[in-house]
Amino acid sequence: ELKKKVVNGPEIQEVLHELPLIKTFLMSLYDCEYATFFKSLAEVETFLKSHRVFAVHTGFYVREMRILAYKQLLQSYRSVTLASMAQSFGVSVTFIDRELARFVAAGRLNCKIDTVAGVVETNRPDVKNRQYQETIKTGDALLNRLQKLGQVIN
Repeated sequence: ELKKKVVNGPEIQEVLHELPLIKTFLMSLYDCEYATFFKSLAEVETFLKSHRVFAVHTGFYVREMRILAYKQLLQSYRSVTLASMAQSFGVSVTFIDRELARFVAAGRLNCKIDTVAGVVETNRPDVKNRQYQETIKTGDALLNRLQKLGQVIN
C-alpha cells in the first residue's frame, strides 16, 4: 500500500529528487532499514521544529512515525527480542523498552513486553474480537445516553 500510494506516486517521485533527506526517510521505512529511518526521522524532526507552521505538530508526527515503524517490524514476527529490536533501530535496549511500554500502555501497539526475558510478543487481535469490543463500547455509550435522557425527562 505504501509503495502504490506514496513511493511510486508521480508527484512524490518528482519532489524526491529535490529533497534527498525525504527520499532517505521514505525509502528507509519502505526498505525496513530502521536505523537509517530513525536517523532520518531525527533530521526531519529538526526541520519541522524550525518551520513555524509545522513546529506545533512535530511531536505528534514523530510519535506516529515511530509507531508506524514499530508496527511494521512487529507485524513480521510472533516474538522478537528487545536486543534485536534495539539493534534494528540503532538505539539502546532501555530506550526501546521504555518507548514500547509507553505505546503498549496507550493501546497503540498490540504486543506484550517481557522485560525479564527480554522478549516482545505480538498479539494480533482478530477481526471478530475487535468488532465485538467495538459493539460493546458503542452499546455502553448508547445505554449511558439513554440513562441521561431518562433522568432529564423525569
